[in-house]
Amino acid sequence: MDPSGEQAAGSPVQLTKPPVWPVSIKGVLFIAQEVVLLQNEREEWELPGGRLEAGEEPGSCLAREITEELGIEVTVADLIDCWRYPVLPSREVLIVTYGVRPLPTAQLQLSHEHKALGRFPIKAIADLKMPDGYRRSIRDWAARCGL
Repeated sequence: MDPSGEQAAGSPVQLTKPPVWPVSIKGVLFIAQEVVLLQNEREEWELPGGRLEAGEEPGSCLAREITEELGIEVTVADLIDCWRYPVLPSREVLIVTYGVRPLPTAQLQLSHEHKALGRFPIKAIADLKMPDGYRRSIRDWAARCGL
């Protein structure tokens, strides 16, 4: 800061307290070239996954969450994206997305954590109520998988 108390251009912002947000690890999973999405209590479609627990590795977290939410075992692949998502005006979450190896078929089970389970063609995600970061991750992973 300069003597007037103004932040000098190009200098780092000084935080009085670092932000503390929950971290949610999400996975883009394609089954028969359709993306698997879950509907939450806010009526939004989201990728399967959940909160990272203390001491847990992100890939292990995602594999565990997908087993809990969908009843299947998967292979977690590449990191896709990371962004801050304001879930509510006073609550933010750090979202980290990974690609999951595509499956030709799978028998999915809806857990008690979500209202609905859906499989959607990539073209259909444009019309769904969901954060743009999920759309970006779905399109990125689809391109990497050649879908």
